[in-house]
Amino acid sequence: MKLVRRIFNFYLDASVHVAASVFCLLEITALLLDITINQNLAYFCFFSTIACYNFIKYGVEAKKYILVVNKYHKSIQVFSFLAMAFAVYFAFFLHKDVWYCMFALGVFTAIYTLPVLPKAKNLRSFGALKVFMVAIVWAGVTVLLPVLSANMDLSPDVWIETFQRFLIVLILLMPFEIRDLAYDSPSLKTIPQRFGVIHTKLTTGVVVLIFFFTTYLKETITPLDLIAKGILFLSFGFLVLHTKGKQTKYFASFWVEAIPIAWLLIVYLVDYLIHLHFLALVSS
Repeated sequence: MKLVRRIFNFYLDASVHVAASVFCLLEITALLLDITINQNLAYFCFFSTIACYNFIKYGVEAKKYILVVNKYHKSIQVFSFLAMAFAVYFAFFLHKDVWYCMFALGVFTAIYTLPVLPKAKNLRSFGALKVFMVAIVWAGVTVLLPVLSANMDLSPDVWIETFQRFLIVLILLMPFEIRDLAYDSPSLKTIPQRFGVIHTKLTTGVVVLIFFFTTYLKETITPLDLIAKGILFLSFGFLVLHTKGKQTKYFASFWVEAIPIAWLLIVYLVDYLIHLHFLALVSS
């Protein structure tokens, strides 16, 4: 039992769970926009997410990232370097337009992570700004990269999907922001610090509404898109209601981050049922 718990904690601490969520969001983009995901891109995003997230969590705060004393963190470091090696390998097989977008997102991530201002360690030090920067990067990676990889035009529907993905990440970050309220330095001025837990949850509820109803702004609205967004809309409503300052150990780090994984399974099921219904109509 201890071994299982250690493996599970490593799965979370080494950002594999986050990478799995990114991978699932890529697959959801493919289903909703009816495109084929380049598997080299999918693997690149998976492994680069592990490497980047672990560097942000552990590397930037360490004075000497190369010389890690803690054995557990050392194992995560070695795992991260292996993930980066795989990411570099798969990156060589990607389209040049994807490279341009990756470079832009990489610069954005570097600005977020590394010291760029004299009075702040990095832009991550600005709590309120942090969530928006993370959401922009996730939206770019999980929507724009697969679209460019598929040589699909950046149509208005693609930009709406990108905006919705941006909102999805903002909503998913809300439980983390509320959880960290008791630990964050007051100087960070995070959204819950500025407005309180109640107002943060109310604002998130408004964002949930905007997320769902922007679906109707699309030029082409498929049943799959509408049902998938509707299910996520209800799930987010449940999330907003049940998020508290005092959370169980795995509420945010596992269950909240598992929402994209569960959403993909639901989208697969809905897509299967829609096709099954269509075949039944055709055969009749």
